[in-house]
This record gives sequence, structure tokens and C-alpha cells, in this order.
Amino acid sequence: MINWNVDPELISLGPISIRYYSLAFIAGFFFGERYVSRYMQKKGFTKDEVGKLFVHMLTGTIVGARLGHCLFYEPGYYFSNPLKILYVWEGGLASHGGFLGVMIGVWLFNRNVKKIDYLWLLDLVAAPSLITGAYIRLGNLMNSEILGHPVDPDKIPWAFVFERVDNIPRHPAQLYESFGYLIVSLIVFYLYKKYHEIWPKGRFVGIILLGGMSWRFFTEFFKDNQVAFENEMVLNMGQVLSIPMAIIGILLIFRQQVFGKKS
Repeated sequence: MINWNVDPELISLGPISIRYYSLAFIAGFFFGERYVSRYMQKKGFTKDEVGKLFVHMLTGTIVGARLGHCLFYEPGYYFSNPLKILYVWEGGLASHGGFLGVMIGVWLFNRNVKKIDYLWLLDLVAAPSLITGAYIRLGNLMNSEILGHPVDPDKIPWAFVFERVDNIPRHPAQLYESFGYLIVSLIVFYLYKKYHEIWPKGRFVGIILLGGMSWRFFTEFFKDNQVAFENEMVLNMGQVLSIPMAIIGILLIFRQQVFGKKS
């Protein structure tokens, strides 16, 4: 059993604080930019255009994740207090909304900055996006949030006690989810390097959606519900949102067979 009592703040200087969660978010986008930039410059994109892509993706991620949380998890509260939607620093970001925000950000870049095959671009950013999700779950661990179900530490010796929350041994659900995202991402990084010139466009983002959302669906069985109304649901909100995204992943993987697309 692991007693977990990490301070979420890495550095605090008066009113300014740097949290592990923020660093996890930044690290994901930094390494993603390095990876994507290499392929995009080979395709003829300038550094300025790569930078604009990541501005679109970062904006899309934050806006999408925030709106996802407000609309799917606490709509009543935020409809009554709409200005609170802007208070991102108070917490409340939904990963499903973040993934949709990335897709919209890439579409807006493709529409407003430089025209290129949308699915080609989604394939390229898919694995970096999911591995960023893995980093962010580590940030949730440092924040002692997104908690797992209580467990018997004699049966689950790797149980965590999040001392900043309570003294109950729990599944480290953040680590479960992070590990799965990491594995799916690494597989797609490898597949992209080997097959990106010959596989049909959309297949890589399809694998990310199917693999990532299927893993998310599975790990929800180990988590406490985030909001009270989920207690009345057969599947919680994380699982409900994962299903259509996984189905979209399947359609993209088998796009040629389903829609007869050759590219």
C-alpha cells in the first residue's frame, strides 16, 4: 500500500504557483510539437504554420475540455452561473471534450491557415494527443483527483491512500488510465513511422480513438463517479461518451470497406 500525500504545487512564489498538472499539460504539447513539426516540415509546412497549428490545437483542447465538463458533468450549475465557465483555474476539464477540441482545432487550421488533407493531419496528431492524455492523468495523480474505488489492500497491494482526501485505500485509477493511453500511443507511433505512407488516411486516428476510448471505458469500472447523477446510471458519463468515439474509430479504421474510400 502506498500513502500518497504529494503537494500538487511544485513551486510557489507568492501569488504565482507552478503545479505538476500544468507541467504535465505543457510537456505533452511540447513533445507533441517536436514530433509533429518533423513530419510537417517534410511536407512543406513552415515553422510558423506548425506554430499556428499548435495554437489551434491548444485552444481547442482547453475550450473543448472546459465545455465538455460544463455541459456533460455539471450543466445545471454552469447554466445558472455562465460566467463560471471561464474560471478554468477552478478545475473541471473533460478529456472527451479535449479530444473533440483537438479535432475542431485541426479542422479550423486546415480551413483558415493552410489547406491539406484533414485526415492526414488528424493521423499525424493523434498519437501525440493521446500521450498528452497520459501525462495529464499523471497530473491528476499529483492532484489527488479522479479517484479509484476503495479496495482491500491485502488483495490489491499497490493500492493508494490519498491522504489529502481521506484514509481509504483505493485503486490508482489515474495510473491505470495513463498506462493504457501510453501503450496505445506507443503502438500508433510505431505504426505511423512504418506505414504512414501506405495505409489509408484516417486509420491511425481511428486506432487511437478505438484503443484510447475502449481503455477509458474499461478503467471507468475502477473509478468513483465524478458527479452524483452518475450513481443512477448503468454506465457512467465517461463510458457513455467513450462509446460513440470508439465507434467513430472503428469506422475510420475500416473506412475503405465501409465507404469505399481509397485515400
